[in-house]
Amino acid sequence: MPEWLSLRWFVPSVLTNFHWDEKWYLYAIAGIPVLFVIRWLFYNRSHQRLGLSLTNTYLKTDWISYLRYLVPIMFSLGIACVLMSLARPQKVSESTENYAEGIDIMLAIDISDSMLEQDLKPTRLEAAKDVAREFIGGRLSDRIGLVVFSGEARSISPLTTDYESLNDQINSIQNNLIATAGTAIGSALATCINRLRDVSGNSKVAILLSDGSNTSGQLDPLTATDLAKFFNIRIYTIAIGKDVAGGELDESSLRQIAEDGNGKFFRATDNATLENIFEQINKIEKIEIKNNVKRDVQDYYYIYLNWAIVFFLIAFALKNTFLGNITED
Repeated sequence: MPEWLSLRWFVPSVLTNFHWDEKWYLYAIAGIPVLFVIRWLFYNRSHQRLGLSLTNTYLKTDWISYLRYLVPIMFSLGIACVLMSLARPQKVSESTENYAEGIDIMLAIDISDSMLEQDLKPTRLEAAKDVAREFIGGRLSDRIGLVVFSGEARSISPLTTDYESLNDQINSIQNNLIATAGTAIGSALATCINRLRDVSGNSKVAILLSDGSNTSGQLDPLTATDLAKFFNIRIYTIAIGKDVAGGELDESSLRQIAEDGNGKFFRATDNATLENIFEQINKIEKIEIKNNVKRDVQDYYYIYLNWAIVFFLIAFALKNTFLGNITED
């Protein structure tokens, strides 16, 4: 049996479960009896009737007299189903998907001997690792990579969204990972650029954290900054510590790198300031989350259109039987 050929489509619980796209047609159903009243008034005025007393039960019994209403009832149901079909019964299901276009971020952390100073607790390096973990935990759909540097630079994690693995890499960062002494800021930037240069579409950011001046490496930091600009990479620099053992912090160079790199320079002299700096960067490099709403619509107008045809066919068929004569009486 066809799916539509079931009386369940007229059950109130089913009808109320529909979304009626053109529900105003439903109000017209209430006007169907009015049409028959108008027809009855005009019909009675235009036809003369001859009053007869029918006492022969074989000619007209009580139950047969009620059959005269079948034709108008079937016709009324047909009109009602047409109106229900025009009201467009639908079942609508919606699903929402959050879409975020992430940012590609390379984080370069200085691990030179001076990062073991304890003006930040417990050390500058451990404080940097702590805020790096918090920074990663606050990102959504961003790919993040890690670079460590002292006398030379080393990439210890490519761009990834596996934040658990990133945290493991951060935990493994130690002062002795690189044997060469010094601070190769230019090399660190070059390593970040090498990871970011072929990335297309997303925003690209390098965050460099250091407590010294460029004393090692074969690439000048400002030259590396020019390369970053060519590949549309923004650079944020963070000068960490109150002072530097054995020398002065080259704050002016870090500030110039950030300015030329279309980023921003920060100075962290304690743990709270360092944490606040990463919170500021987190807000500046904020991704835009978009909601995609998928709407699935199923139409059921054909069910009531089919029923309308059935009711009309029944009405026309009955009209052409003896019931058609009864309705004229």
